[in-house]
Amino acid sequence: MVALLLLWSLAPMLWQLYTSLRTPESLLAGLAGLGGGWTLANYSAVLQADPPFGVYLLNSTVVGALSTLLTLALAIPCAYALSRRSDLLKLVIGGGLLAAAVFPYVLLFLALLQVARQLGLANNLLALCLPYAGLSLPLAVLLLQAAFADLPVDLEENALLEGFSLGQRLRWILLPLIGPAVASTGLLVFLFSWNEFPIALTWLSRNELLTLAPAMARIAGSSVFTVPHGAFAAATVLGGVPLLALLLIFQRQILAGLTQGAIKG
Repeated sequence: MVALLLLWSLAPMLWQLYTSLRTPESLLAGLAGLGGGWTLANYSAVLQADPPFGVYLLNSTVVGALSTLLTLALAIPCAYALSRRSDLLKLVIGGGLLAAAVFPYVLLFLALLQVARQLGLANNLLALCLPYAGLSLPLAVLLLQAAFADLPVDLEENALLEGFSLGQRLRWILLPLIGPAVASTGLLVFLFSWNEFPIALTWLSRNELLTLAPAMARIAGSSVFTVPHGAFAAATVLGGVPLLALLLIFQRQILAGLTQGAIKG
């Protein structure tokens, strides 16, 4: 059963890897072309394009990192304040955050486009972080609020008696304890920013400023008469490598963050 689930999960990635290493002729030949037609030309074409594919990766990394930092900077104090309330207002705020988190942001597409035009935010990677942080904030607050609420109140009360200020309590006691939750929340925000397509497509028009998703769409539509399957697959593989690396590096923190609060002793 585990092997079947693993195959189901890895099959799309393996197929993309296979396609990226094949020539167009060998792909059209099907099984008959397995004996030959292996090539790295698709990767060369993507990496040596104008602009190079590395520019898109760098843009996505910058936008994802800044969006994550901005979201966490806003979500942590909001989540802490919400976790320390126990009245009806907490339920109302929590319900509003939940509604905002599940709201289909595509419906805000035209409004965000109008904002970009009115404020001159187009073709600005820093400005692109603003809607990403705003859209990620409700879910981030909910996740971090649950992590803060799981911490014993006595711990903070003892720190208060020792003369710790609010900032010191957060910096030296609370945040280290919810570090896994912060890491998993930050990764979710980064993944959203990395993969987001509609807003990036409309806010960015200059090739050298494109993030990964709209850049890959342009690669897929770069030819009028044919679909560049090999080049698109190579771009998919290159775009997925940083995310796989992040998941492997922070897998322990992610698992700990996702399970934090699930078990109480």
